[in-house]
Amino acid sequence: MFVARYYFVVAIVLATGAFFASGWYFSVVLSWSAVSVLLVSLAYVSGRADIFRKREDGSIPLYARWLFIPFLLGAQLYNGWARKRDTVPAIQKIEDDLFLACRLFPSDITDLKNKGINSIVDATAEFDGLDWSASGEGLAYLNIPVLDHLAPTDAQLRHAISWLDEQVRQNNKIVVHCALGRGRSVLLMAAYLLHRHPDWTVEQALRFINDTRQTARLNRKQRNALDSYVNDSQRRAWIIANPVSGGGKWPESKRQVIQRLSQGYVVHIRETTPDCDGYALTKEALADNPDLLMAAGGDGTVREVAAALVDKKSQIPLAILPMGTANALAHVLFGIKSKLIPVATACDAAIHGQISAIDTVTCNEQTMLLVMGIGFEQKMIEQADRKEKDSGGQFAYLSALWESIELDEQQALTVTLDDDSKQLTTNSFIVANAAPFTTLLAQGGGQPSLQDGKLDITWLNPDRQNNSAWQGLPELMLRAINGKQELDDNVVVYRQAKQVSISAAHPLKYVVDGENREADRIDIQVVPESLRVMVPATSVMNSED
Repeated sequence: MFVARYYFVVAIVLATGAFFASGWYFSVVLSWSAVSVLLVSLAYVSGRADIFRKREDGSIPLYARWLFIPFLLGAQLYNGWARKRDTVPAIQKIEDDLFLACRLFPSDITDLKNKGINSIVDATAEFDGLDWSASGEGLAYLNIPVLDHLAPTDAQLRHAISWLDEQVRQNNKIVVHCALGRGRSVLLMAAYLLHRHPDWTVEQALRFINDTRQTARLNRKQRNALDSYVNDSQRRAWIIANPVSGGGKWPESKRQVIQRLSQGYVVHIRETTPDCDGYALTKEALADNPDLLMAAGGDGTVREVAAALVDKKSQIPLAILPMGTANALAHVLFGIKSKLIPVATACDAAIHGQISAIDTVTCNEQTMLLVMGIGFEQKMIEQADRKEKDSGGQFAYLSALWESIELDEQQALTVTLDDDSKQLTTNSFIVANAAPFTTLLAQGGGQPSLQDGKLDITWLNPDRQNNSAWQGLPELMLRAINGKQELDDNVVVYRQAKQVSISAAHPLKYVVDGENREADRIDIQVVPESLRVMVPATSVMNSED
């Protein structure tokens, strides 16, 4: 590579000068410069743009700045000289909301504001970004660190395109810049224009840019990288995110999720609002025919997205990013990792995992993924305090469960399991499709299976407990660990069925996947293998090729 060889030769010249220098101070300065330039040469050989340790906010740490002062000083002087001699303006409009520019300085803030620009994509690795200026002016900032004359990776391009899409959706105006606005930034801009105008060719995109910015040009390596990116299959993922789930976990994790998921997809993001839920946003996403849908939120958000997929009989796989309080389905699919490292676990499954078909359930003609509960489960959800859920997570549910057990309200129900009808009195009646071991009241037969085509029904039998609800909990704990077949003992009753109907002499209060409802009758039916989900590659669940 010419650039690497050039810097290597410069390093040798500087080292030679240091060796023959007459004064120690000249020798130190020249040696320092030789090491600095030699490291840059090695960075080009290995393609390591992170050699400058540029942070997400665009700042370069002090230790790296001191190490590379000779190189950075030379690059700064050349950049300033080239900018003054440039034949095009520093900032130019490519489309109404897209601008190309050379390296930006704090003095450019006024020009950015005059043009209505409020988002910056910085494609340099070697220069400080507008970190303090951008934050002080409320400008959104993204760094895609690329060495001069080189090209970003496919993952970096996907990340940039996903970020640009998000800024455009928020009606922001964006400037993309590198050192001189000729190579790296032009490549990023061309990739985004091709994403925005899928009927364009690479030549059309580059010509469109060059019509405005005549100095724009890609070297052979950059052009090959753009051609390769366009020719490769560009997988697209839509994220349907609930920004208030779990006390606002999504806003805190959003940047990390985009960066990780961009390793495999161009990412589009839609956030739910009080007027537009996950079901409506998923229908919008399905019209775009993406390769993946990711539900980022709690179990309620996951159910909304899954319901739209099931209703449309879509074959698009669902990835789950646990951002809620309980995250029960993620716990079933991913295990304890969904609690410890939710973002890494979910994104790894979305990119490198496998597709598995799981059962869903219709409960009064609406999709259910987890549990329908009458009695303790319903009271627990009803009494759980939102503020306590945000601060204490599942401990809020535990506290509410104890309170509901203390009330010990029993109900007389008429229950039909397939064709078997019976009358029973109970304080807890659970129909489960999936439930982790922490959902204790659903563990009559051990942890329910998502792929057996059957519903798991568990209820407590107070008539045989001398009206004590507490006696059933230790038995359920043992069953959560060991699992059992259909049993009818002195404490817990467990059955399996494909259909369940429940009625009573009064309207029934019940909970479905964490949401309280009321009806005169409850009809539940399993829908085998009706939803495709992304699971880790090492999952024991059945997968599809």
